[in-house]
Amino acid sequence: MKTSVSIMPKVPGAEPPPASPNPLEAGLVDQFGRRATDLRISLIDKCNLRCTYCMPENGLPWLKKDQLMTLDEVVRLVRIGVDTFGVRELRLTGGEPLVRHDLVDVIAGIRAEHPDLPIAMTTNAIGLEKKAQALADAGLDRVNISLDSIHKETFAQLTRRDQLEKVLVGVHAAAEAGLTPLKVNAVLMRGINDAEAADLLAWCLENGFELRFIEHMPLDADQNWKREGTVSAAETRALLSQRYDLSPTQENRDGAPAERFDVRDRGSGELLGRVGVIASVTEPFCSACTRTRVTAEGRVMSCLFSAEEYDLMHLLRDDTKSDDDVAQRWAGAMWAKPAAHGSSRPGFEREGFSRPERSMSAIGG
Repeated sequence: MKTSVSIMPKVPGAEPPPASPNPLEAGLVDQFGRRATDLRISLIDKCNLRCTYCMPENGLPWLKKDQLMTLDEVVRLVRIGVDTFGVRELRLTGGEPLVRHDLVDVIAGIRAEHPDLPIAMTTNAIGLEKKAQALADAGLDRVNISLDSIHKETFAQLTRRDQLEKVLVGVHAAAEAGLTPLKVNAVLMRGINDAEAADLLAWCLENGFELRFIEHMPLDADQNWKREGTVSAAETRALLSQRYDLSPTQENRDGAPAERFDVRDRGSGELLGRVGVIASVTEPFCSACTRTRVTAEGRVMSCLFSAEEYDLMHLLRDDTKSDDDVAQRWAGAMWAKPAAHGSSRPGFEREGFSRPERSMSAIGG
């Protein structure tokens, strides 16, 4: 196994190209006509699991507290996103957001300024049973919970931690607190949990959760990703179809990363629920992307596979800089968004593809 070191990408010192003659009117648009309305902010890079497709076994060098955006800085960025750029939904990510001590206050601060903004959070649910109701009371709408297996041994193999029971308690606490619709995110790893795909779907259907299978992407800190190890969307659908009948939902994805399918009982045809598949590797949807990401230390990533990040933190911490100054920089970063997967065309096997220097935990999902 390769030794992993957290490498901070070089942040360009020069301003990125302007989004338009007046980027504050144009919004978070790029040169390919896409508009970002889905804001994802990472609150922290730390995580208490060590998932093989993300983190090295011994963890990573974590950011220091003063390197993370403060509560006020996060609230300010959301304000700029909503009021200046028309952001329509917010997802708080990590690392693991529950590790952040002021998480409830962050959500309450955002909700106070934006009563109608949909606020979601991606979490592994460890410790969620202690905070679920407080998070809901603060204004969190729903959660996406990362859960790759409901089998104890498989879970421990994938996460390198024997914590499945804590996760399941957290999942049910979230449902009881009304953090719904509750979605479950799962990454299938060939030879480890791919044979359990239908079991996980059955569990989600039984509990009223919507499962999303996410193709394994080259975002692991160990840099062991290989295309042949990725369980494709087509393979995932075939695995599920051994037990259920799947049919595409009749809906407009509207830039959503998941293609959704109605799940019906094989015998009766009864509609049991829905399942989604996010096929970033084999069926990329870059042309319809609506996401803009800000890392825990205040850097804009226009794409998970962007070679460059654009720093907003120095503007947020400069008392002479206005919200418009921050917005101009943010808009310019999004104007520079690549067409696909950090390049002019999608594909992780194409000549010249360069994976990001940081893992998903350091970027934010």
